Amino acid sequence: MFITKLNKIHLDIEQKRNVKKQRKKSQRCNVLNFANFKSSGTNDKKLDFDVKEYRELFRDFNATFVPRSVPQDVLVREFCKMETKDQEAFYIVDVSKIVRQYLQWKKYLPRVTPFYAVKCNSSSAMLNTLAKLGANFDCASRQEIQMVMEMGLDVESRIIYANPCKQLSHMRFAKQVGVSMVTVDNEAELYKHKDQWNEVGIILRIAVDDSNSVCKFSSKYGAPLEDVPHLLNVAKDLGLNMIGVSFHVGSGCYSVDSFVKALKDAKSVFEIAEKVGFNFTVLDIGGGFPGTDDDSSCRFVDIAKAINEMIDTLFSKNVKIIAEPGRYFASASHTMVCNIFSKRKNKVEQGSQEPEFLYYINDGLYGAFNCLFFDHAKIDVKTISSGNEKKKHLCTIFGPTCDALDRIAEKIYLPELEIGDWIYVPKFGAYTVSAASEFNGFKTVKTHYIWQN
Repeated sequence: MFITKLNKIHLDIEQKRNVKKQRKKSQRCNVLNFANFKSSGTNDKKLDFDVKEYRELFRDFNATFVPRSVPQDVLVREFCKMETKDQEAFYIVDVSKIVRQYLQWKKYLPRVTPFYAVKCNSSSAMLNTLAKLGANFDCASRQEIQMVMEMGLDVESRIIYANPCKQLSHMRFAKQVGVSMVTVDNEAELYKHKDQWNEVGIILRIAVDDSNSVCKFSSKYGAPLEDVPHLLNVAKDLGLNMIGVSFHVGSGCYSVDSFVKALKDAKSVFEIAEKVGFNFTVLDIGGGFPGTDDDSSCRFVDIAKAINEMIDTLFSKNVKIIAEPGRYFASASHTMVCNIFSKRKNKVEQGSQEPEFLYYINDGLYGAFNCLFFDHAKIDVKTISSGNEKKKHLCTIFGPTCDALDRIAEKIYLPELEIGDWIYVPKFGAYTVSAASEFNGFKTVKTHYIWQN
C-alpha cells in the first residue's frame, strides 16, 4: 500500500510537469520597442554579473528583452500600454535579477549552499529559475515539498523540511518521498520523531538574538541555549540522528553583529553536542539577508564578509554550511503595477482649501499588499500618469475590496491622478504574492516577464 501511494504521488507530479512542458512549447519571446535605448550604460552594480549563459530562462518564461539602460518608469509605461483594454493589475518579473542575486551569493558566500525559503514567493519564476541555477529549497509543509517535487528535483539532496513543529500528515509525507533533513526545537518533537521518523537527519534550531530584525521569530521558534544540553541528552537516549544546528536572526535583519553572535552561539552547541556524543556536520545559518542594499542599513556584502570570517574561524571544512534566504532572492525581481479604477475628492478638514484625493486600485491589503501587515513592509508608490501635473496633493489609496481597512497608503502626497492612470511599486517580490488571498473575488494573476543581459 505504501508503494502504491508513493507511485501515485510521483505519477501526479509527472503529469503536472508534462502539462507545463506543453505550455512552454507554444511560447515565443516578446519584443517591445525600446529602440531609443542602448543596451549598456547602467549604474546598477548587480548588472556587472554576466547572465548570458542563462538565456534559456529568457525563453522559458516567454520573457521580453529589455536593454539595461531603459528607466523603470519607461518600462512600466510600455507594459501599461499593453493593458489599456481591461486595465487589470499585473506583475513585472525580471528573471535576470533572480539570476544576478544567485551569482552574487555564489561569489560572496561560496561556502554556503542556499536553500531558498519557498514561503517567501512560490511563483514558477522564482522556483524554476533557482532550481535551474542549482539552489536547493527550504520547505515548511507538504504542499511546498510537492511544489519542489513537481520540478523533478532530487528530494533527498535538495530539500530541508525546516518547520520545527510538524503536523503528522505532513511529516509522514516528507518521510515517504525521501526528505533527509529536518529541524526541531523542543522535546515533544524529539519524541515525535522517535515514533514516526527516527532515521532522518535532525538539526536542532536554537533561539538567537533577533532584536535587529523587522520580523522576529525567536518568540515562536528556537530552543534557548540553556535547554540545549537537556535536549541533546534526550535525543541521545532516544537514538535519534542529530546532525547539526540551525538558527534564524529574523527576517529583514539590519545588523551584521546579529549573524556574528548567532554563529558563536551555534559553535557552543557544536561543542555541547560533541560532549554528549554527537558528531555534528551541518550548520544552517537561516535567513535574514536583505533583498536589496537599500532595504537595510547593512549591505549584503558586509554580512557575507562577516559570515565568511566567522565560519572559517569557528567551523572546520568538514562542516556543511547551508542557509535559508527568501527575501534576498525575491524582493528586487518583482514590480507590482495597479490601475486606478475610481477616484473621489474630499476636503482635508474644515477651513482648508487643500483637497484630499481618494484613489481605488485593483490590488490591496487582502492581495499582494498583505506585506504591509504581515511583513511590516514600507512601500515606495510611483505613478504613471496621463497628465503632466507635477504639483503633489494629499491622497489615500484603497484596495478593491469592500473592507474600509483595505488601504495601502494613507495621507501621502502624489500628483493628481485620473481614472485609468497607473501606480507601481518596485521591489515587491518578497512575502507579497505568496500570501495573497482571493477575498471578495479579487486576485492579481497576470505576469509579464522581462530579461536584461
